[in-house]
Amino acid sequence: MATLEKVPMLPTGHQSLLVQLKQLKEVERPAVVQAIEEARAHGDLSENAEYHAAKERQGQIEAQVIELEDMLARAIVIDPKTLSGDKVVFGATVHLQDEDDKPVTYQIVGQHEADVKSSRISFSSPLGKALIGRLVGDEVEVHTPSGDKYYQIDRVEFI
Repeated sequence: MATLEKVPMLPTGHQSLLVQLKQLKEVERPAVVQAIEEARAHGDLSENAEYHAAKERQGQIEAQVIELEDMLARAIVIDPKTLSGDKVVFGATVHLQDEDDKPVTYQIVGQHEADVKSSRISFSSPLGKALIGRLVGDEVEVHTPSGDKYYQIDRVEFI
């Protein structure tokens, strides 16, 4: 169910959602309508697997369109290049040292933009929640499913 919560995202995440929505509306939606029309031409719909598959896909597309339009309507686009300071906020790139003095870097992003392989973590993840509002030099304890982890914030950038 949709809520009225604002959805923070970076400009790149916002653009990505717009591209996805355009793809659904201009490419996938017309293609599935065509597939339904072709399946209808085959006759008896009660035993027409192509028709049922196309109708199911149509429902999925419509659900995705509604979800994307909702997120875009509630979006707050935050450009990290307009921010500054030593405090970890949404969009910040945070340079940390873990408990083994190994350097790690993460950017705090929106939920749909998160990709750990690209060092982008959601602001609502355990580490994201623990970092938001902290300052350079702070030590951070994070409770994760795999156990507690400890980090020190070395530097905050807005790039």
